[in-house]
Formats: sequence, structure tokens, C-alpha cells
Amino acid sequence: MSKRDERKQQSRQALLDAALILNTSGRAFSSISLREITRHAGLVPAAFYRHFADMEQLGLELVDQVALHLKGVLHQLGQAYLYQPNAKTKVSLAIFFQAIEHYPEPWIFLVSERWGGSAVLRQAIDREIQFLIDDLANGLARAEIVQQMQLSQDLRILSQMLIHLALEWAMGWIEIRRRCEASQQAQQREQFKSQAFIQMQLLFRGILNWERAPEALVAQTSEAEK
Repeated sequence: MSKRDERKQQSRQALLDAALILNTSGRAFSSISLREITRHAGLVPAAFYRHFADMEQLGLELVDQVALHLKGVLHQLGQAYLYQPNAKTKVSLAIFFQAIEHYPEPWIFLVSERWGGSAVLRQAIDREIQFLIDDLANGLARAEIVQQMQLSQDLRILSQMLIHLALEWAMGWIEIRRRCEASQQAQQREQFKSQAFIQMQLLFRGILNWERAPEALVAQTSEAEK
């Protein structure tokens, strides 16, 4: 990559980072102006159009970057738990919460803008969440712990539960810093991690005893044969 291309990429990323920081400081993306973003990035407003056609395009690229980051974190969590559930649950949860503590902005952006003012971003975020659910369902299909779940729709429902639980955990963890005094945060975090651990145990112990009603299996077989 040439020096010119490198500088261009840095400017582009600076705009994305500025939008993310402004959004996670309590601003809805739809309320942030182009001038605010370029000022925060240390660029002139005209520089924006060298990288993006408009704010909508910037927002969509931001959704892509945020989703890619979340996918990496969730994949790490899922791999650690699904393949060594007894030994690694607490460790994998600790890694998950450390990742959120280190870089909370993508989680705040995705959760807040999922219900935000921009219909385009809402649709893009919903699409990315569905991709995350599909990826997890494909991973679950190969995991020994869920082999008794014979229906693909059951695996997808489980994946949906896990993704939504992860998003809930992320925002709960972030809220500890927002609502608790510094002296109370360590205790609150330990309680939160203990609660998350129990939720995982309850969920996967239920899976081990999962049994679909026979008529549901017959219905899916009949549907597949049509």
C-alpha cells in the first residue's frame, strides 16, 4: 500500500471512529451531523465526500465493522464453551466481559441503533444479527453438547437466545460503570459474572435434557418430503 493510500485509509477510519465515539457518548446516530464527525476526526467537511457519499453510507459501513467485531468476540465465547463446557465456562465469560470492558463502543452502537431513528441502520443491524444467529446455529450443529437437538429450527431458536443473551450481558456490564460508584463496581461485576454463569448452566443443562415431541419430528420430516 502506498503512503497516499495509507493516509486515505487512516482518514476513512478516523471518520468511522469519530461517528462511533459521538454515538456512544449518548447521541443517536441520526442526530450527528457530518460537520461534527469531520471536526472530531480533525478533517475539513469536504474531506468526508472523498470517502462516503453521505451519512447513510458511513452508517452502513460502521454497522459492518461493528458486526465483524462482535462476531469475533462471540465466536471466541462460543468456541470456549461449546467444546469444553465444564472447564471453560467461567474463563470464557471472563474473556467476554474483558472484551466488552476494553472496547464497549461497538456494543453500545449496535444495541442503541437497533431501535434508533434511522430505518436504514435498523434494517442493516437486524440483518447482521440474523447473520450472527445463522453462524452460531451452524456452529452448534457440529457441537456434541447439542446433538440430541434434531431439528434445525430448534438450533436456530437456541442461537437466537444466545445472541440476545450476549447483547443483554454486554449492555448490563456497560451499565455497571454508568450507574455504580467506582467503589462498588468490582462487587457489582462479580455478581454480574456469577449471574451470567448460572444462566449458562441453566440453559445448557436444559439442552442436555431436551426432547422434542415426536409429532414435531414427524411434521418436519413430512414438510421436507413435499
